Amino acid sequence: MSSADSPNGVLPSDVILLILARLPVKSLLRSKSVCKSWRTIASEKHFVSLYSATSSDKTLVLLQIMEPADNPSSFFSVDRFGHASRFSLDFLADRVKVRASCHGLLCCSSIPNRGLYYVCNPMTRDFRLLPRSRERPFTRFHPDYEETLIGLTFDPSSWKFNVAVAGFYRPFGRRPREELVCAVFSSETNSWTRFASSLYDEFTHMNRNQVVFSNNSLHWLTHTCSYVLVLDLRGQIWMKISLPEEMKAGGFRGRIYLLELDGSVSLVQILDVWMNVWNLKDYEKENWVLIDRVHLRCIWGFAASAFPVCLSSDTVFLATQRKILTYGRKNKVWKEVFSVGDNVGYPLWFSAHPFISTLFPCYQEM
Repeated sequence: MSSADSPNGVLPSDVILLILARLPVKSLLRSKSVCKSWRTIASEKHFVSLYSATSSDKTLVLLQIMEPADNPSSFFSVDRFGHASRFSLDFLADRVKVRASCHGLLCCSSIPNRGLYYVCNPMTRDFRLLPRSRERPFTRFHPDYEETLIGLTFDPSSWKFNVAVAGFYRPFGRRPREELVCAVFSSETNSWTRFASSLYDEFTHMNRNQVVFSNNSLHWLTHTCSYVLVLDLRGQIWMKISLPEEMKAGGFRGRIYLLELDGSVSLVQILDVWMNVWNLKDYEKENWVLIDRVHLRCIWGFAASAFPVCLSSDTVFLATQRKILTYGRKNKVWKEVFSVGDNVGYPLWFSAHPFISTLFPCYQEM
């Protein structure tokens, strides 16, 4: 760069923005102390969008490591290079469990106060406490419905988000009825809407953890792995998406997981010594395409306990009881990038979520 392009040796502002957009969030927030103009950059909508677009390929796994008894949880983010960063949710002033993740925001439920939810950005420590979805509090004597499914959506263009909470109505002392009750919170109206559907199915803990936001809808895989359950937020209706014909023809053998890939719905099937990755290429026609097929011989000792938790264009993250493994889809290399000791109360896959570091706030511009 010539001196004419950069008078007094000062970089052009657009170049500075591109440099800042490539910093880790913690480094970027520290740079706010450099000067007055840098102090406001991190909150400007244009830069927030630029930062998200620049860091969109930096997929992480968020781990909530739960200790035995009443010890507070530890939170880590792990990238594909094995860099683990500890962070805290103490700014919520509550003991919480992470329930869903979307575009760098988390939906957390309060452990001591059932029915209380937060949406937060753990990197910027920005958060929003949601109003209760019902006036009468939950009690063990008069349960309203069991919170089976929780999903979070976020629109990067408008900064609006939704939280969906769904479960099966159960009168006290009786088995759940075949009625799925759903409440959807809108950040735009700061209120909940509630509706019910005559639908009944079961979901494993992993099914509940793996919720995918795509096509303005939330997606969960059922316990039987016979279809993908879809909540269309535009019409507030429940729908179903069939699984690949090859899976149905084989009787849904092996283990099947629901993941997100570049904004679309994907499935990972672990069958014998193979890991098959499917992507929903045509949403309307429910057209699935097999995009990857990986042999598990290199991790054969972990294959039986490996749970895919995160998928990107170049990496698959898998969690075992005590380790996080990655598979490079381009270089075909397996790595162990994180591990914990035997004192951890739950396996890592029990509370692992895909995550991306962003600057998105929990409010939208008016």
